[in-house]
Amino acid sequence: MELAVINHKGQDTGRKVTLSDEIFAIEPNDNAIYLDVKQYLANQRQGTHKSKERNEVAGSTKKIKKQKGTGGARAGSLKAPNFRGGGRVFGPRPRDYSFKLNKKVKQLARKSALSYKVIENSLVVLEDLSFEAPKTKNYIALLSGLSLSDKKTLLVLPEENKNVFLSSRNLPKAKVVTVNDVNTYQLLNADHLVLCEGSVSKLETILSK
Repeated sequence: MELAVINHKGQDTGRKVTLSDEIFAIEPNDNAIYLDVKQYLANQRQGTHKSKERNEVAGSTKKIKKQKGTGGARAGSLKAPNFRGGGRVFGPRPRDYSFKLNKKVKQLARKSALSYKVIENSLVVLEDLSFEAPKTKNYIALLSGLSLSDKKTLLVLPEENKNVFLSSRNLPKAKVVTVNDVNTYQLLNADHLVLCEGSVSKLETILSK
């Protein structure tokens, strides 16, 4: 499959780039996407939640009233969970939410996400770009030229470019990543995927291993 390469003004450069059918035109696997996104979101969790149980709450251990003859339920400790200020029953404890996912499943998920972008006509191939200085207005002009100003976009660079990254950082709907860091969640979270011309071959190399 071939796509036209456009410049930063949205004009056709006359060049075309060939996209591998094994990566950009597969039958998307929704289960692989689900697992990869689930793992990504799980890895974002700190897992530092904690509540005190009855053995951790500060308070007296003295029996608060006699066992029998009060007309009410028996009670031994103010730290019991049925009293205000008592410990919580089975409360959250610090834990690690991460889980293992096979490399081939993660690759399949990214291929599926890329294929969805092609199916939805949400993939644009942009000629390689670089900014002389980090300026937000330069990135706004780029998005305007591509008619993506009001869209959530993901720009994939072939290699790290500090000026381009800093230029986009103040825009809430724009995200810039290198081809080595792109993941399934980012691909699906963006309305439009903008691949730099040099990123295509690198992405195909990474996902064909």
